[in-house]
Amino acid sequence: MKRYSKDKDINNLVRLLVSSGWNYKNRKKHGVILAPTGKKITVPSTLSDYRAYKNFSHDVRVIQQG
Repeated sequence: MKRYSKDKDINNLVRLLVSSGWNYKNRKKHGVILAPTGKKITVPSTLSDYRAYKNFSHDVRVIQQG
C-alpha cells in the first residue's frame, strides 16, 4: 500500500481521491494530486502545522465544487 503522507488522515483522503479518479505524482519534495479537471494540490508529506489536514481537505472541497 502506497504511503502519500505521514499523517494518517491526509494519507486516507489521498487514497480515497486516487481511487475516485484523481492522479498522484511524486515531485522532489512533496507529491501533487491532480484533479480530473486538471487542477493541482500539493500533498503535505510531513506536517509542521496542526491545521494541515483541515487546510488540505478544504482545498480539495474547493476544487470539487468549482
